[in-house]
Amino acid sequence: MRPLVLLSGWGCDARIWRPLAAHWPNRREAGLKVSTPDWPGYATRPALDDPENLAGLAEAMAADLPEDAVWVGWSLGGLLAAALLDHLPTPRGLVLLGMGAHFCHPDGVSHEDLATFRTAFRRDPATTRAHFLRWQLRGEPSPRAAHRQLLELLGPEPAAPSATLAAGLGQLARLDHRHSLAAPPCPIWRIVGEHDPLLPPSDRDAADVRLADAGHCPMLSQPRALAECLAAIAEERAP
Repeated sequence: MRPLVLLSGWGCDARIWRPLAAHWPNRREAGLKVSTPDWPGYATRPALDDPENLAGLAEAMAADLPEDAVWVGWSLGGLLAAALLDHLPTPRGLVLLGMGAHFCHPDGVSHEDLATFRTAFRRDPATTRAHFLRWQLRGEPSPRAAHRQLLELLGPEPAAPSATLAAGLGQLARLDHRHSLAAPPCPIWRIVGEHDPLLPPSDRDAADVRLADAGHCPMLSQPRALAECLAAIAEERAP
């Protein structure tokens, strides 16, 4: 079996991956084993005492991130998965989906933009999260339809407590893997939606795969294309 571990991003739990379920190749024939563990604090998984502690995060996630798997981290999940390369046995590969080696960029979401968002989140977490869910969908072919689908998947309530979400925003601001990913311990693939509004053009242009007619959430707008691409990587075929 070829394990493929899908890791969600900020404000979204593992239910975000459900649209891919109908589009995987025959997993028995392909030898795929797909899992979608939640991060600590998300859904029903207990939060960490210190959500920003990467060593504690690695300990909590160790059983979910085996070394024979390809880890797929979407958005913040990509930054966290890359950080865990320093704490866990090296996987077969890492896919950064909708994320570069770091998040903030003057041509994408600037440090000032993120600081403003963090201030707004401290004042009103629920409204700010709702705004973000809409904001990240601007690059999808039908943002309104994608938003309806997202709400149907996740429901109206936050996927994690405010302390966990606030820690995630801090990690978006702080984590920078440009040095470590320049000489990575395992193969790295970068997949982006060609219209991702959160990424600078340089990150989109440098990606290994650009999914057409997709933004930051290709699991909603292009689930078949994304599933096929991830399956090809898990099966050790070029995407």
